[in-house]
Amino acid sequence: MGSERRERMRVLGARLRALRADAGLTGAALAQRAGVGQPAVSKVENGRMVPSFDVLDRLSRALGLDESTAGEVRELLAAVEAAVGTGPEFEEDVSASLVVDEAVRGARLVRSFQCVVLPAMLQSAEYARHVFLASPGLDAAAVGRAVAARVDRQSLLYEPGRESVFVLTEAVLRTWPGAPSLMLAQLDRLLAVESLDTVRLGVIPWRRPVPVLPRHGFTLCDRRAVVIEGFPGERVSTEADDLAFHEEMFSRFEGAAVFGGEARDLLVQVMKEFREMTATVTQ
Repeated sequence: MGSERRERMRVLGARLRALRADAGLTGAALAQRAGVGQPAVSKVENGRMVPSFDVLDRLSRALGLDESTAGEVRELLAAVEAAVGTGPEFEEDVSASLVVDEAVRGARLVRSFQCVVLPAMLQSAEYARHVFLASPGLDAAAVGRAVAARVDRQSLLYEPGRESVFVLTEAVLRTWPGAPSLMLAQLDRLLAVESLDTVRLGVIPWRRPVPVLPRHGFTLCDRRAVVIEGFPGERVSTEADDLAFHEEMFSRFEGAAVFGGEARDLLVQVMKEFREMTATVTQ
C-alpha cells in the first residue's frame, strides 16, 4: 500500500506541475502568489510532500483554476489521503508536512502566540526532537530529519527585512519535556534570540491575567494567512474572518505581555529555578 500512496502523490504532483506550466508561472512565482514556501511547492510537485487541503486550495486560487479543475485536484488529494502509507517513505511524508514551518518561510512578518509549546522557530534541536517524538508514525530516523529541517528553517530569524514577534504565556516556559537541563539550554537560546534586531519576544507573566483564555496557539504569516494549531494538526486559513479574529486576539495577548528587560528578567528567573532543579537531580 505504500507504493500505491507514492504513486498517487506523483500523480497529484504531476498534475499541479502541468497546471503551473499552463499558467506560465515558475515555482517561485506560484509560491509567492499562494503564500507558501517555494520548497513546499517543489516537494508537492515532485510527489515528496502531501499538502493540506487548505494549502491545495491556496495553490488552486493562485493558479486561477476553474471550479471543475479545482475539484479535480481536490479529488486527487483525497485519493492520496485514502491510500494507507507504510514504511520509511510514508514517515518522510509526515515529517515533510511541517505546515507552520513552510507558511513562515514565505512571510516577511511573522506573529506567533503560544500558550503551551514553544513556537517552532524558537525551539532548540533537543526540544524539537521531543515535539516530533509525540507525532504518530515517526521513527528515530524520521524524527532526526524533521528536527534538522526545523533547525535549518530557523535561519530565517536572522534575515534582514524580516520581522518576527513572539508572544508566550509564562506557562510555555514552565511546560517542559525531558530533563531540566534541556530547558536550561532552551531558555538560553530564547535569551540569544531576544537580542536580535529582527525579533520581539514577549511573555505574559503569571502575575497578570490573560485578556482572554487561550485555547490553542496560532501564527499569523504577513496579513494574508493564519496557521491555527490543534490536536489534529495545523490548519492554514486565508479567510478574512479568520484573519481578522486572530489579528485581534494577537493584539490583545501582545498588550498583556512584557518585552525587553522585563521579559529577560523573567527568563533569567525561570532559568534559575531550572538550574536549582538540575542541581537537585544530580545530587
